[in-house]
Order: sequence, then C-alpha cells, then structure tokens
Amino acid sequence: MHALSSIPCLPEAASTPVGAEVYRGLTALPKRLSPWLFYDQRGSELFEAITALPEYYLTRTEHAIFAEYGDEILAAASGDRTLAIIELGAGTAAKTGLLLAAAARRQGRVSYYPIDISVSALEAGRSRIREEMPEVVVRPIVADYTTELDEIPHPGGRRLVLYIGSSIGNFEPSEAASLLRRLRGQLAPGDLLLLGADHIKDRNTLLPAYNDAAGVTAEFNRNMLTRIRRELGASFRPRLFRHCVCWNDRESRIEMHLESLIQQEVSIPALDLTVGFRRGESIHTENSYKFTPESVGGLLTRSGFVVERAWTDAKKWFGVYLAEAV
Repeated sequence: MHALSSIPCLPEAASTPVGAEVYRGLTALPKRLSPWLFYDQRGSELFEAITALPEYYLTRTEHAIFAEYGDEILAAASGDRTLAIIELGAGTAAKTGLLLAAAARRQGRVSYYPIDISVSALEAGRSRIREEMPEVVVRPIVADYTTELDEIPHPGGRRLVLYIGSSIGNFEPSEAASLLRRLRGQLAPGDLLLLGADHIKDRNTLLPAYNDAAGVTAEFNRNMLTRIRRELGASFRPRLFRHCVCWNDRESRIEMHLESLIQQEVSIPALDLTVGFRRGESIHTENSYKFTPESVGGLLTRSGFVVERAWTDAKKWFGVYLAEAV
C-alpha cells in the first residue's frame, strides 16, 4: 500500500492504509474502493455466510473437487517428498481441511501456515484444525499477502502454496500477474502453487452468486461504508446506497458497485474531505474475473509457473490448477 504521507497538507489519517485507500478511491473518477476494505471482522463473518448461500456455487464446487480429488492432488504435489502447506487469504480454512487431511494421511505430521488479515478468522481456523486434526501444526501469520508478505515460510522440504477460492479473480489481470510473479520470486524451483479459478459460465448462474435473494452480499458490500464510517468518522448512510451487480462481457468479469440513491454529500472528518455523489453515481467496489483453462495457463506461464495437473467438476464450472515454480 502506497501511503499518502508524502503529499503535503493532508491529515495524518490519510497516511494509514484505510485512510489512504479511501482518499485515493473517493477522489478518483470514477470512484472506486479496493475489495480488501470488505474484510473487517463483520465483513469476514458476512463472507463466511455468503459461502454457504445456495446461489454461491464457488465454495461448494471447489469443496467438491477437493473432496473427490484431495488424495490425488496431494500425491501429485508431494511425489516422494514431505510438503509444508502455506495458504494465502486462508480465512477460517473451511475447505482447506480436506487437503490437510489428505496430506496427513500421506505424510503424518503436517506444517500449515495460514496467512490472512483477519485475526478472528485465523483463530477460528486454528481452533477447529487443532481439534479435528492434531497431526497438523498450525502456524498462523497475520498479514495482507498482497502488500506485507516479504517472505514465504520455508520450514524445509517442498512448499505447496494454496491460493484457492478464485481470489486471483479479484485483481486486474496485470495485478494478478504481478502478484503471482512476486510469489514465484519467493519460491524455489520445484515448489508448487495450487490455484483455484472460477470459469466463465452463463449469466443466470453468475449474477445470482453475487446478488443473492437474502441480501447477504448486499449487506457485505455496504459494510465497507460502515467500516469507513466507524474508522474515519464518515457520514455515510449505507442504506442510501444500492448494491449493484453486472457482468462485463468484454472484460470477462462480474462487477460490484454501490450506487447512490440520491444526490448527497458525505463528509469524512479524519481526511478533511467532503465527497459529493450524484443520484445514480456509483463506487466500484469489486471485480471478479472469470477464466478459461487456457487463460489460467497463460497467466501462470507469464508468472514463472508451469501447469502440471488440473482438476475440475463435472460441469467444468471451476478449476483447480497445480503449477510448479520453474
């Protein structure tokens, strides 16, 4: 995160990660905010609820792939070597348990390093794994893996980095490649990445996954404004913003926006900033890019990896790609 402290006459809050992002994003045209702002404690809880919704196929589809092919994935990853498992954006590690169990069956003791910005999610995951799989040694790391992770843990042996849930789809293509290249730079040849990627499919399946009937995703989206109100003293009234979702066919991505229902002004005292909104003007809060097997392979190749194996569900909605650092 690039702080704004070098810019004169801005208040101190503008040099914090949240303040810097809000200042940049809400003074930009069009307005935008980074999706990492979703994940305060409440946002993390709401996202866990989203993953259980009937419309949100991603989690259960990837979970089904791990349930069916977990032992095969771990066999392909480890060969005859012991694996240490590192997970980027681990959250509560709900799906990861299937892979950890497969690793434990194969090698006995397993070292697992979940990395996430949410302390509460990491603690929940550690408590559950300790209870269910005592042979897994959990060493949580609290960090934003996109900006704060300077070194991937290296306890010895081959490393398998999990980047699942199609989180890679939240980045612009150039940013996704840059993130994976930075990851590759911290790995040794022969280390592995397991990448989960959501595939392009029909709009009738895609759109409800991000705009559920119960309104959980809408609350998740608006919670970003609640966070800014709490942390920066902003006068946002979240109910005056509508959760909007669209499919951008040209970019192959779902977009989430918060659309102002009225003409309004929002003051943010900590930033000494007042932001005007026209009726219908939106804040772009998230992209979720969708992939083909070919586009995933190209992304990994450009980033210094080569795809060794891939697994998908019967409908080919979602893919899990095992790639080696070369």
